[in-house]
Amino acid sequence: MGVQFDHPWLLLLLIPFAVGAVYGYRADFRLIGGRKKWAVALRASIILLLVLLLAGLRTYTLVKDKEVVFLSDRSSSMRELSSVSSWIATAGEGKGTQDKVGAVSVGLDAVVEKNLDYSPLTDGSFGGEVGSGFTYLEKGLQLAGSLFGGQGNRHVVLISDGEENVGEVLNGAKLLKERGITIDVLPYIQPDRKDAAVEAFQVPQKLFLAESFTFEVLIRSTFSGNGELRLYEDNTEIGRKTVSLEPGENRYALQGVAKAPGLHRYRAEIFTEGDEQSANNVNYAFTRVTGSPKVLIVEGKSGTSSNLENVLQSGLIDYSVMEPTMLPSEIAKYAAYDSIIFNNVSGDQVGGKQMELIEAAVRSYGIGFVMVGGEDSYGMGGYFKTPIEKLLPVSMELEGKREVPSLGLILVIDRSGSMSGDKIELAKESAMRTVELLRAKDTVGVVAFDDKPWWVVEPQKLDNKDNVIAQINSIPSAGGTDIFPAVSEATEKMLTISAQRKHIILLTDGQSARTSAYNDLLSTMNDEKITMSTVAVGDDADVQLLQSLAQDAKGRYYLVKDATTLPAIFSREAALIARTYIVDKPFVPSLVQPGDWRELLSGGLPTVYGYVATTPKSTAQTVLSSPEPDPLLARWQYGSGRSVAWTSDLSGKWSRDWVAWNKFSDMFTEMVKWTFPQFTASPYDVNTVVKGNEVHFEVKVESDTSPEELEAVIAGEDATEERIPLIQSSPGIYTGVMEVRNPGSFLINLQGKSEGEVIDGGTGTGFVIPYSPEYRLNVEDSQKKLQQLAELTGGRMLSWEDPQAVFQFNTKPYKSLRNWDYALLVAALMLWLADIAVRRLALPWGRMAEALLAAMPWRRRASMRAAAGSGQPGASAEPDAGLARLAARKSRTAAFYGGDGGDATTPPAAVRADAKPRAQTPPTASPPQEGAGRNNGSGTEDAAPGAERLGRLLEAKRRGKR
Repeated sequence: MGVQFDHPWLLLLLIPFAVGAVYGYRADFRLIGGRKKWAVALRASIILLLVLLLAGLRTYTLVKDKEVVFLSDRSSSMRELSSVSSWIATAGEGKGTQDKVGAVSVGLDAVVEKNLDYSPLTDGSFGGEVGSGFTYLEKGLQLAGSLFGGQGNRHVVLISDGEENVGEVLNGAKLLKERGITIDVLPYIQPDRKDAAVEAFQVPQKLFLAESFTFEVLIRSTFSGNGELRLYEDNTEIGRKTVSLEPGENRYALQGVAKAPGLHRYRAEIFTEGDEQSANNVNYAFTRVTGSPKVLIVEGKSGTSSNLENVLQSGLIDYSVMEPTMLPSEIAKYAAYDSIIFNNVSGDQVGGKQMELIEAAVRSYGIGFVMVGGEDSYGMGGYFKTPIEKLLPVSMELEGKREVPSLGLILVIDRSGSMSGDKIELAKESAMRTVELLRAKDTVGVVAFDDKPWWVVEPQKLDNKDNVIAQINSIPSAGGTDIFPAVSEATEKMLTISAQRKHIILLTDGQSARTSAYNDLLSTMNDEKITMSTVAVGDDADVQLLQSLAQDAKGRYYLVKDATTLPAIFSREAALIARTYIVDKPFVPSLVQPGDWRELLSGGLPTVYGYVATTPKSTAQTVLSSPEPDPLLARWQYGSGRSVAWTSDLSGKWSRDWVAWNKFSDMFTEMVKWTFPQFTASPYDVNTVVKGNEVHFEVKVESDTSPEELEAVIAGEDATEERIPLIQSSPGIYTGVMEVRNPGSFLINLQGKSEGEVIDGGTGTGFVIPYSPEYRLNVEDSQKKLQQLAELTGGRMLSWEDPQAVFQFNTKPYKSLRNWDYALLVAALMLWLADIAVRRLALPWGRMAEALLAAMPWRRRASMRAAAGSGQPGASAEPDAGLARLAARKSRTAAFYGGDGGDATTPPAAVRADAKPRAQTPPTASPPQEGAGRNNGSGTEDAAPGAERLGRLLEAKRRGKR
């Protein structure tokens, strides 16, 4: 260990301080004797500590320990991750006991797999989520460099193929070099294999109907051979061509014709014999074809849309008919339509993701939406608090509109282990949404069951919905499945509930552990007018049992394949048992706010015989209403799109007079056209360039005026939205950057703002990241870059055959400093307090020191040896303890007041160990006579002893007042 000073020249201050200490000790001082020595010593020590503190006293040790951080590339291009993990574990065995080792993994993100410490690495300890679709080595180096705590012998071991596609690894290496950190590289060499990739696919962004255009395809291959190139338009094959591939780039041009209007996604796919990598065989492109609009009709029951089809045909509107279960799960496919019509579609037929995509398509991309009523629509379809209700101009809530029968509802929810994850969460959401739909006078209970029932919410009035919802949200998942006890408990509780309508909803995804006789239970339900609906989640549920229970209990049975439909099912059940949504009495609608439809609706309206009751939203425009009043026809603007609600049907059951009306075709054609996107062509030209995980936008304004603000609204396949502000880089040109984490299709909607007014730029185009850049065929020499990386920082190129070489590098000792500032400051403070005590407190310091010394072990042992030597065990070494105490007190008093008694710490002669005891008794002194004295050898007599002592006391008092 060594010593060093940050400011050694300040040690020169010790010279004047030493002179001052000597002067203070020899000069006239208020304290004398032992106290004077202690006071001078303490103050000198304080000054010494402060000088050392100012000079920056540091101790150090020379350190030769090594610090190594393994940085592992765990992107998709690294295919042998198990061998990498094993190599790192083997290399870690070569570390010394004082060497530190850590581990970091990197993909798009970087994570610490093991902190830098003395513990060894183990095989299989790499499991952090890093985003394997990209390689960001620069970020990995930054994180690895942040783990080091020492000042030397620091190495980062990078294990990678060098095929980075985000950032620049050499920039990160330069930063580590400035900090003295070395980068060793273990190159991962990709095995040679046959691979053909569609690297680029381009079509014009805008086309007119029946326009011819060219597909441009770039295919990169590592081998020679023949293949087949296929083209698709919205998943429909439109052509194929046999191509001959050569190593390197292969470019092809194919002809196509724009046959249908709307936004279309084209796909190019290559099929070759012997291709060992299929993830990069496809690429996509978007184009918008201008022409006649197209409408999608989604019908709840097959063959019930003939009236709607006739209306669209008469208006020369192209359309397609689809079942709810066939709705696409990609937002780009909805963009091919100008409007979507739901014709009496129940919410349990539409998945939760599809609802979110439709809502996003209307809100952000201007696609229209029309809902046509019926017995399975609106509230009766379970749309309460769904994305579809959000985009409609009406809500399903009927609170306060009419007298609704009191309801008693018990939810029986399977909470067994098989319901864990999304199932139990959706079941809880379903129960909570049902509670929100009920009113304060309704009674609700929730019983969860596994192998036995557990009452989550005892049946109670809904005076406090928030409390009930909180209890439902706490349901865990565990255990087996036994249905009968739970249903039996629910039935018994239902018998005690006072309500006009009583209903049980049973949800389970498994087989009951035992088969009990349900006949008596079902008889009780029928006698007490208790109904029960059952919901089977997945194919593993006891379908036969649940179907028979629902049939015998006069309820409904649901087989759920998509768990996201559970909330709609529960909401629909709550609406069905109330039976107040349907108004089935005839009436003639009244005009409320017809607007530009006034002319079509003038001259008298046909009779309507029924509809589904709803409540108009505050900003919606109610065109026609019933006497209740409930909206029969309402419309509004929702984001970039428009939506219309027709609460009666169009099958003829409730609207037979309307279907026969001579204005029916014109009216409903105009209704659908009103929802079409309000732009015919975008005023912007959008170009996108994908670089790594970034998409760069360049938007050119084709009009004469540029907006003050412009942003791109980007929607992905999962219906999530991201708003990217675009910065005007030059007149009429705006740029922006967006980061992406996963491949997929994305649609762009541009929104501008001028003078505080929002300008919708419409759906300009879309862009696609077809596959992860990890699957691109790299044309650069990545091994050369790794070699540069090692040379830049003075590192080594390691080999897979010698993992022990990681810790075999020459070390350079460096100083590990220890800071003493805090310790010196504390010591100086303690000594300062001691200095004050010695100077200001008149304590028996000598006796305290003597007692402290006597308590020391060696002093006790010495006393015992002295007693043993005198032949008197246990006897005191003092001949007369009382006399010794009196003599010691006299000596200390004399020393304190400066008499001749000597130092307070010096024992009197009478109590010295080597003194002989005196046996004679001191003579009795007579009282001093006035004026008595003694000759001092100079012919004069000294003052009386009492006068002399009094003088010393007065002198001490005067010194104390100075």
